[in-house]
Amino acid sequence: MARALVIGASGGIGSALVRELGARGYDVTGLSRSADGLDVTDEASVVAAFARLEGLFDVVVCATGALEVDGAAPEKSVRQLDAKAMADQFAVNCIGPAIMMREAVRLLPKEERSVMAVLSARVGSIGDNRLGGWHSYRAAKAAVNQIVRGVAIELGRSHPGCICVSLHPGTVATEFTRKYLGRHPAVPADEAALHLVDVIEGLTPDQSGGFYDYAAKEIPW
Repeated sequence: MARALVIGASGGIGSALVRELGARGYDVTGLSRSADGLDVTDEASVVAAFARLEGLFDVVVCATGALEVDGAAPEKSVRQLDAKAMADQFAVNCIGPAIMMREAVRLLPKEERSVMAVLSARVGSIGDNRLGGWHSYRAAKAAVNQIVRGVAIELGRSHPGCICVSLHPGTVATEFTRKYLGRHPAVPADEAALHLVDVIEGLTPDQSGGFYDYAAKEIPW
C-alpha cells in the first residue's frame, strides 16, 4: 500500500487531502498542531514531530500556511509594510515549510517514484503579479517557491525518483480565505483536494522543480 504524509492535516485543505488520499487507498499519516504539537514557527517542534515518523512515504504534502498572522491583514499598499508582520509571514509560509522539507528528505525512497509537494499560491508568482499589494504574503510564497526549486535540484541527485513541486490549490473556501473571497469564485476543500491529488498522481519526473496549479498548468515564477 502506498503511504502518504500530510503536514497541516487539521487545516481545511490538509484535512481534505487526508480524506482524498485515504479514499484512493493510501495509508495516510497526518501531522498537525492540534494532534502532534507541530508549530511551523518552532524548529524544535518540527524536528520532534518528524522524529516520531518511521518508514518511507510515496507522497509528502506540506499543506501549512496562513494569510493572516496575529491579525495582520495583507497590505494594500507599500505604506502599510510592517517589519514584524513581514517576518511572521516568512516564518509561517517559507521558513516553516523549508524546515519541514529538510526533515522529510529522510522519509523519501531513494530510487522509486515519490512526490514532495508544497502548497504555494499563484500570488507568489512574480511574473503573474499584475495587481500589486499583499507584499509580505506574496514575497513569502515566492521565497518558498525558490526553496522548492533548489530542493528539487538537490533531490534530483540524491533521490532521482522524487518529484518535488510547488502547487497552487486555487481559491478554496476555508477559514483561511473566508474574509477575502468577495466576488472571487471558490471551490470546496474536498474538490480542491481531489484536483490536487490528481495532479500529484499525474506528475512526471521532468516536472520536478516546477510550479503548477490545480489543473496541472505551469505557473510562471
